[in-house]
Amino acid sequence: MTSLQRPLVELVRDMDQRRKDAEAKANDDEKKMAQQAYQTEMNLLARDAATRHLLRALYSPYQVQEEMTWFWLNHFNVHQGKSNLRAMVGNYEETAIRPYALGKFRDLLGAVVQHPAMLRYLDNEQNAVGHINENFARELMELHTLGVDAGYTQQDVQELARVLTGVGINLGSANPGQRKELQSHYVRRGLFEFNPARHDFGAKHLLGQPILSRGLGELDEALDRLARSPSTARFVSKKLATYWLTDEPPKRLLQAMAQTFERSDGDIASTLAVLFMSPEFSISEQQKFKDPVRFVVSAVRLAYDEKPVLNVGPMLNWINRMGEPLYGRATPDGYALQSSAWSSPGQLTTRFEVAKAIGSGNAGLFRSAGPQPQERPAFPQLANALYYQSIIKTLRPATRQALEQAASPQEWNTFLLSSPEMMSR
Repeated sequence: MTSLQRPLVELVRDMDQRRKDAEAKANDDEKKMAQQAYQTEMNLLARDAATRHLLRALYSPYQVQEEMTWFWLNHFNVHQGKSNLRAMVGNYEETAIRPYALGKFRDLLGAVVQHPAMLRYLDNEQNAVGHINENFARELMELHTLGVDAGYTQQDVQELARVLTGVGINLGSANPGQRKELQSHYVRRGLFEFNPARHDFGAKHLLGQPILSRGLGELDEALDRLARSPSTARFVSKKLATYWLTDEPPKRLLQAMAQTFERSDGDIASTLAVLFMSPEFSISEQQKFKDPVRFVVSAVRLAYDEKPVLNVGPMLNWINRMGEPLYGRATPDGYALQSSAWSSPGQLTTRFEVAKAIGSGNAGLFRSAGPQPQERPAFPQLANALYYQSIIKTLRPATRQALEQAASPQEWNTFLLSSPEMMSR
C-alpha cells in the first residue's frame, strides 16, 4: 500500500494542492472532473487505511494489541468524512494509536492530542486567544479522560480551552513570523504547530490547581493532570471492562482495575491483566456480544486463518451494512460498546447473511484485480481438527443439535458461523 508509506506531510500537502488546483480551473467540466478525481483519491486513501487495519486484525499473532488498537481508535474517535481527514486517518492509527495501545495512557493521550487528525476533527486549529473554541477541550475531558460525571465545571472546560490556544496545524512549508519575545515558544513538528502568537499566556486554573504559564508546556502539565486523575482511572477502567467483559462490569473488578491504573501510572497492559485474570472473565455467562467489526473479523479468521484473503472489500461492505464502518463515526463519542446497540433483529439478519456468504463460498475475498481464475475457490472446511479439538467443547447443546441437522457442509459452516457462540467473544 504505497499511499500509506508516504510521509504524512508530503501526502497531505500533495492532496491539498490537488484540491486547490481543481477549484482553480475555469472550465466547469474540467473542474468537475478534477474534483471527482480528487475525491476518488481521498476515498482510496481511507480505504487503504481500513484495509490495512483489517488485514492486521485477521493475521497478526498479537491479537490483544489488535483488539486494543481498535478500542483506542474508537475511544479517540475521528471521522474520515471531515475536511481532508481521509488523508490522515492511516497515519493517525499508525503513529498516534497503535504504538501506545498497550503502553502508558499518558503517552497515548499526548500522541492523540498533538496529531493533526484530532486537532482538525475537533476544530482546535481555530482555537486562539480572543477567539476561544471549546470543542476539543470539552471532549478531551468528557470523552477521553475524566468522563462526563467527574465533577469538573464549565470553568474547567474554558481553562483547558485556553491552554489549548495556539495548538494547531500548518500545511505550509514556511513558519509564521513571531515577535522576538515569542520566538523561543514556537514549535513545529511535521504538520503539528504551536503558534505562540495565537496562545493565551494569561494565568489559568484547571481542576482547582494553577497552570504555570509557559506556552506549549502548559499542555503537558494539563495532560499530566488529566491522565493521572482518579476519575480517569475509573472512566478508562469501566470502558475497558465494558468492551472486553460485559455491559455492566462488577464494581469490585472496576475498583481493582482503577487501583492498578493509578498505581502503575496508567499502564494499560497492567490494567488489562487485572481484568483478564479475574474470575469474572472466565465465566461463560458473562460473554460479551461482539460488535460488527469483531464479528466479521473473527468469522473470516476462523474460515481463512491459513489462507490470507486477497480482497477485504466484502468485509468492509459487511461492516458498513451493520453500521460500524472504520473511521466512519461522525460524532466524537465513538461507537457504542453496549450489546444492545448491535443485537437488533436487523443486525442479526445481516449477520446470518454474512455467515452464509463466508460458509458457502469465499464471498469475493479472493477476487483480486485483473483476470479471474476459471475455477471457483472451495468453501472453507470448518469441520476440521480445530473444531473437534477445541471449538466443540464451547458449544451449547442446542448449537450442536442444529449442526447435526445441517443438510450440507456449506449449511453446516453457516450454522456454526451464525451460532450464539460465534456472536459472543
